[in-house]
Amino acid sequence: MSDSDPTSGGSGIGASIQHEVDYLSDYKMYGQVMNVVGLLIHVGGVTHSLSVGDHCIIYTRGGRRVTCEVVGFADGNALVMPFGTVDGIGMGCRAEVSTTEPVVYPSMDWLGRVVNGFGEPVDGKGALPSGSKGYPIHAAPPPAHQRKRVGAKVDLGVRAMNAFLTTCQGQRMGIFAGSGIGKSTLLAMMARNTDAEVNVIGLIGERGREAREFIEDHLGPEGMKRSVIIVATSDESPLLRRQAAFLTMAVAEYFRDRPKEVLVLMDSVTRFAMAQREISLSAGEPPTAKGYTPSVFSELPRLLERAGPGMEGQGSITGLVTVLVEGDDHNEPVSDAVRGILDGHVVLDRAIAERGRYPAINVLRSISRTMPNCNTPEQNAAVNRARQLMATYEDMAELIRLGAYRRGSDPQVDEAIHYNPALEAFLTQEFENPTSLDECYQQLYQILNLSGEAAPAAPAEPDPGAAA
Repeated sequence: MSDSDPTSGGSGIGASIQHEVDYLSDYKMYGQVMNVVGLLIHVGGVTHSLSVGDHCIIYTRGGRRVTCEVVGFADGNALVMPFGTVDGIGMGCRAEVSTTEPVVYPSMDWLGRVVNGFGEPVDGKGALPSGSKGYPIHAAPPPAHQRKRVGAKVDLGVRAMNAFLTTCQGQRMGIFAGSGIGKSTLLAMMARNTDAEVNVIGLIGERGREAREFIEDHLGPEGMKRSVIIVATSDESPLLRRQAAFLTMAVAEYFRDRPKEVLVLMDSVTRFAMAQREISLSAGEPPTAKGYTPSVFSELPRLLERAGPGMEGQGSITGLVTVLVEGDDHNEPVSDAVRGILDGHVVLDRAIAERGRYPAINVLRSISRTMPNCNTPEQNAAVNRARQLMATYEDMAELIRLGAYRRGSDPQVDEAIHYNPALEAFLTQEFENPTSLDECYQQLYQILNLSGEAAPAAPAEPDPGAAA
């Protein structure tokens, strides 16, 4: 299959094959397993031929080939971890140094397909065509001074996001929430309703049963046509879960170079951090904050910085990643680190979910760092006005619920009480009812009566003190 790429600079398949041939060694290097401790395998005899990040293949006693990755060195041995299980691996098993470079060959035919962390199809639809250019799994982001600035607004179809947390092409946003508050559902809403040209969706360390539900119920046939899904479930090895996250970015970089406007959705970056923690703890790295090792906090920017605007002639990668907040503590180490890397954060609030408002976005605790520069003055005025009303109501919410506030005591509070039902209805949205960017602002103008008409007066209520 021919898959010409304007950025490849080579001659298609021929250049790819030549690259692979040049990478091959003149001979094979073999070592042997010296020790196995948990998921960590000590391989001796080949330390001078390996470096951290290289792959090797171990042949089990049952004849099975297990691909492993080098994660460190100790006592003259290479420390490797398997992408599968350690079943059948014992002392003396043969280890072969791999001569393949960890790259992936995406093509436009990957749209509508589901792959695993190795880029292999897992959807039962047959073989996956390969592209003409290899994209490294572990690639560096474009140079900062050569990147474009963020582009136009991205329509995500979700009113709360479009109006209050506007996202632009090349921006990176985090969705922070505890378990069971609706992170995955919000991602699915945006994947289905966005106007981005391509979706690249990474399901990292999630429940295996959710994959088909996400594809068939949430994404649907129309959304799937322009999506590539990379799946690594929670039962798979930490190496495979980590690689699936990097593969998600590599596939997104291919479409960015076509050039396309790409939306990367990753659920979740916390599972990626947990996988990296397992790897580094097994390699003997000391734990620091809440058991996370220093390498976790160095790998997070390596992953997340790959999203963003491309260089001239390329598209952009807009990133939306979920962060599982452990114990609803939004200041735990991973959340704190990710929030500092990204260009904004969306907070899902359990209290909002418990009262039945979905998506449970706490607008007052969320921020998009491209606002207000991406909006018109009229749009900013509407957003600021709505935020002020919601903040005023939130400050007095406890007294209002208890009936301790008397209407007429404070005009600003009276106004906030009047507008609150309409704003809550605006933020509440069914999964199947997308709203475009323009419609979002028009609805907000109508709610706040910013079309030039006088604001409606709040209905008067009897004063219980006067009745007494």
